[in-house]
This record gives sequence, C-alpha cells and structure tokens, in this order.
Amino acid sequence: MKAIKCVFVLLAVLGIAVDCRSAEDQTLAENNERETIVKGNNEFALELYAKLRAGEGNLFFSPYSISTALAMTYAGAQGETESQMAGVLHFPTRPGGPKVAPSELNKNRMMAPWEHKRFSSAFGKIIKDLNAGGEKGKYELRVANALWGQKGYGFLKEFLNLIETDYGGCLNEVDFVTAVETARKIINDWVENQTNNKIKNLIPEGVLDSMTRLVLTNAIYFKGNWARQFKKEKTQNAPFTLLNGNKVDVPMMSQTADFNYIQTDSFQGLELPYVNDELSMIILLPKKLDGLPELEETITIDNLSKWLNELRKREVIVFVPKFKMTSRFGLADVLKAMGMISAFVPDVADFSGINGKRDLFISAVIHKAYVDVNEEGTEAAAATGVVIKLTSAGPTQTPVFRADHPFLFVIRDNHSGSILFVGRVMNPE
Repeated sequence: MKAIKCVFVLLAVLGIAVDCRSAEDQTLAENNERETIVKGNNEFALELYAKLRAGEGNLFFSPYSISTALAMTYAGAQGETESQMAGVLHFPTRPGGPKVAPSELNKNRMMAPWEHKRFSSAFGKIIKDLNAGGEKGKYELRVANALWGQKGYGFLKEFLNLIETDYGGCLNEVDFVTAVETARKIINDWVENQTNNKIKNLIPEGVLDSMTRLVLTNAIYFKGNWARQFKKEKTQNAPFTLLNGNKVDVPMMSQTADFNYIQTDSFQGLELPYVNDELSMIILLPKKLDGLPELEETITIDNLSKWLNELRKREVIVFVPKFKMTSRFGLADVLKAMGMISAFVPDVADFSGINGKRDLFISAVIHKAYVDVNEEGTEAAAATGVVIKLTSAGPTQTPVFRADHPFLFVIRDNHSGSILFVGRVMNPE
C-alpha cells in the first residue's frame, strides 16, 4: 500500500511539472509572437516615415493606428492582395511577408508563415495589453476599432467574428447607398468621441459614396504626464533655429534631472518617461543645426534598437520647446509606392475573405493625428479610416540637451516596444 501511495505522489509531482513546463512554453510562444509582430509594425513605421518625410514642415502620425486599421482590412485579403499587404506591412503571415530569422523561432513551433487567425489573435493581445495599461489610472491610453458596413450587405460571419473577437471591432450598420452624409457624420462622431474630441472630420466630404460598402476605423488616444514635470515658471521664450537658418522665438521648457541619455558624433538622444515609466518619448536631436535630414537618412529599426539599448541614466540639463500640431494624410499613393498595389485596383483586388466575392477594393486610406507637448506631459491622438468600395560613451561634465533646432521624436510603449507615434518638429510655432 505504501508503494502504491508513493507511485501516486510521483505521478502527481510529474503532472505538476508537465503543467509548469506547458505554461512556460505557452508564455514563451506568446512572447515570441508579440516580439515578431511589434518588430514588423516598427519596421513598417520607420519605412512609412521615410516616405512621408519627403514633405515639408512638421510631421506627426501614428503608425500603430495605420497598422491596426490595415490589419483588420488584411483579415479579408486573399491571393496576391494578401501577399502584397503582408510584405509592405511586415506581417509574418504568408510567403509574401518578411522572413523570420532563426533566432526568432520558437524551438517547438515555426513562427512563419502564420495563419490569419493566429496573426489576428496575437495582434489583438497587444491591443488588449495597451488598453489594460491605460485602465490602471497612471495615464490614459485607448485603442478602439469599429466596422461600418452597408446595412443588409452580405459580410462573411467568419470575417466579422474575427474582427470582433481579436480587434474588438463590432459591425455598425449604416446606409451608404441612400444616406451617405448621415453615415459619414456617424463615423466621424465616433472617431471624435474615441479621441477625446481631438480628431475631427476624419473622413471629409466626397470620400464616401453610394458604392462604399465598408469603412474600417481605428482610433488611438494617449494622455500622460511626465514622470518629472517641467515647472511652468521656468518656461521662457528662446530662439529656435529653422533649417533655413532663420530663427523664431518659442516657449522653451527646461529642467535638470536624471534621464536616460545617449551622445554620438552626430546626435544626442534623450528619453522623457511618462508617469509609471510604461511609456516614453524619445527625442533624437542632431548636433548640427541643419542636421535633421542627415539623421533621418540613418533611421532604421536596427539603428533605433541599438540607440535605445545604449541609453544610460545621467544628469542632463534639458531644454525642450512646447509644441502642438495636427497632421492629415491620404495614404493610398504612399502605400502603393511601397508595394501594396493590387488592394487599390478594381477587378484586381481580392478581398473575398470579407464577402466571399472578388468585387471589393480599397478606395482610400485616411489618417489624421494630433499632439500637444507641454510642461505637464503629452496629449496625442490619431485615427485611421480604410474605405472599401464595390468594384465597377559620454563626457564627464553634465550634458546640455537643447532642442532649439529641428528634431525627431517617437512615443513608444516600453512593455511591448511598440512605436505608437512618430513625429518631427521643424518649427514649434
């Protein structure tokens, strides 16, 4: 009897060990999936920035919002449309997407290619983690998705269920055929509400018409106070040198404190954390007054990761201007130039995963973003709409970080590494 009891105890111990190992493997697999998606999203973010920076003036957008809206659209893509979208967006789902390095593979499970369901589930977990962080009360962060479909239209249940389950985007029926302006107002009101009234009129007049069958929207809102706030009484007007050498007076915030900092031959980098240190703004400041274009040429995912890893805490004398900006983009031409072509071509695009037919194409991808940086912290918001239509080593002295000329910045989630917003300040005015 004693021997039998020992066998039962041994089996119980083995069972617990197997359960622990299974849980560890599951956690490892989920972490690998998250890292793969985040890396792909960040690569797309910097490649898109490289395209958008060709324009003049200030620049601000949320690559995360754009990736999310297009990820929902991608859920219904098939064939060449699917492959091209995977390649441009760096989704690890099909041979057309990026190759996954052996070091990123789970030993027990190949990470590429992924099926749609696996990808959307992993993408959705990142959204849930971001929203969970924003619900803790230390800062505000909301990521919201929604579908706006022609009422009575035959959307596939599999597509709708996937979007609702993984992306939290429920279908809202509207009437594009006979009440297009009413539908446009409903969509814009939702975006405005989700972004705390910062993103207004996302979809302008003329974008929707009676041939529109589906609009996929993403909205992201962030408001966080600096972990070390700037004192308003220390803010003073100071000159900011533009690329052309002209100077403008702007309100310049200042403080001296311990920050993560990096200095190279060509630029200074500074991390300004928000309360709870879960999100940060990273500022990359060229040493040359007109050095931003040269710095922009060097921004890659590998370089950015290298620079972030080299940040070290030290006392820094910081000067950063207050600034506020709003940007709007029509991204169809940019995405086509990046290789996502067939999705925009009637009779060629294949979104049969949405309705079971090949009669839909993307007619517009619209993005709008807002940011306000002041002594207390940062408020940022962005929204993206995808319109689907029917076919017919540093110095020993305390460094001074004086952002008094054009610079680049990103706002990132430190837990996942996701780049939520990217921007540059050419003129704080």
